[in-house]
Amino acid sequence: MSANGTNRYTRTNPTTNRNPLWNFTVLPHTFQGTVAGYASGAPPATNVIDKFPFASDANATDVGNLSVARSSGLAGQSSDVSGYTSGGYIPPAGYSNVIDKFPFASNGNATDVGDLSVARYSSTGQSSTVSGYASGGYSATPPVPVRYRTTIDKFPFATDSNATNIGALTLARRYSAGQSSDVSGYTSGGQRAPQPSPPINTFLVNNIDKFPFATDANATDVGDLVLLSYTTAGQSSTVSGYTSGGYGRTPPGLPTATFPVIFRNNIEKFPFATNANATDIADLTVVRSSVVGQSSTVSGYSSGGYAPPTVNTIDKFPFASDTNATDVGDLSSVRSSVAGQQD
Repeated sequence: MSANGTNRYTRTNPTTNRNPLWNFTVLPHTFQGTVAGYASGAPPATNVIDKFPFASDANATDVGNLSVARSSGLAGQSSDVSGYTSGGYIPPAGYSNVIDKFPFASNGNATDVGDLSVARYSSTGQSSTVSGYASGGYSATPPVPVRYRTTIDKFPFATDSNATNIGALTLARRYSAGQSSDVSGYTSGGQRAPQPSPPINTFLVNNIDKFPFATDANATDVGDLVLLSYTTAGQSSTVSGYTSGGYGRTPPGLPTATFPVIFRNNIEKFPFATNANATDIADLTVVRSSVVGQSSTVSGYSSGGYAPPTVNTIDKFPFASDTNATDVGDLSSVRSSVAGQQD
């Protein structure tokens, strides 16, 4: 049972019931939630923490506040008992290093429990069973274009501590999507520093980077998304990573007249078991960018975003089949560029 009395799967190793009358194995999962999805923060400098149920299709409710209002590109992480919101942008020109933590067991406000290694916004989050990660992003210093970061930060769930820089992405970028398998974190797509030579829009990338949870090491490039894209949402099943929505185009060398840089509704999927490219498998209900992802054990969720205008839509798509998303609820207000968590 979870702390709030809801039956849930374990997020650690498989266990076998020791009662001789029962003999079953509880299937493991380390990232997906069984109770609820969360969306925290948003422009213009919002501190709202929204929560919506996984068991039924329903609207989100405002259940608490971040320790400081932040906007634009917050990273979300999830332990078994708490949600984390790290980094972000505080207008007019404040880059945040705050790591906030809020409880899943009760509806309450977040507390400031640590700092990222460098203040930045538009990083993306990943989560192992024991640690939260924030990868990439954009910082206030040094001079452009080095403000685009390769930084992979890691902070522990067991104690309230600062993050440490434990590795680097293969490419400095911001506004990527994050995914988490049982053993690795993934950073997919994003925006790098604008390039001085054509073709235009080569500042968008489709790289899928992967870094290990077991050791502190640099990421490796293990595949490509279908689209060059950024401000996409990331979701994770136990076997695949997903991106949804965003702002993107087809890679250089492919026809661009039909596929310009536009707001997207694409849902892409790539496998965790092998290093491979993503495939386009379905669509969201609304074309939008700056959308955030949540993951249950059976479905991926895409919340909010900028269509335009900004929307409060909560879309849900199944992990078991490659099927289009359905609109299953609304956030408590129209919001984009929020952080996503799941319990």
